[in-house]
Amino acid sequence: MVSVTVTQSIAFLIFVAPLCIYVAWNDLRAMKIPTWSTDALALVFVVVGIILVLAGAMPFSEYAWRYSHFVVVLIAAMILNAVGAMGAGDSKFLASAAPFVALDDVGFVFMLLGAGMFVGYFVHRAAKAINPIRNLVPDWASWHQGKRFPLGFPLGGVLIIYLAWPLLLLI
Repeated sequence: MVSVTVTQSIAFLIFVAPLCIYVAWNDLRAMKIPTWSTDALALVFVVVGIILVLAGAMPFSEYAWRYSHFVVVLIAAMILNAVGAMGAGDSKFLASAAPFVALDDVGFVFMLLGAGMFVGYFVHRAAKAINPIRNLVPDWASWHQGKRFPLGFPLGGVLIIYLAWPLLLLI
């Protein structure tokens, strides 16, 4: 069970899912995560979070505390970027996504991230190796990157899955 409620899940997903899909697609296509998309993701938390607080669907203390998630993840992601472990867009995406994750769910999200990275890498490499699939979008930059991998692809998927988890449990 996750700490995100069904109400929070629906409210955030309406805006987050399209942004995550765009980030995944653009990272596959161009190996870039545009700053406007990570800014928009952060803005979704600010605006929708305030609405959830005003509607009584999220305690203000929890909403305020989650801004510290942004700062902690931004610092860690900047270090990972500085040592070449990830791109700047990936770092900005992680930081912007961090406030959506409840502190009690961090372990679960790390498990999702591990699985998402593994599956995303496997799916990307398999698609790259299958000519009929690769030929559907032959100009994608991610096909020609050698060992580099578009992290926005699994990162976007993981955020969607995490936020959708309460809805998946209803099925």
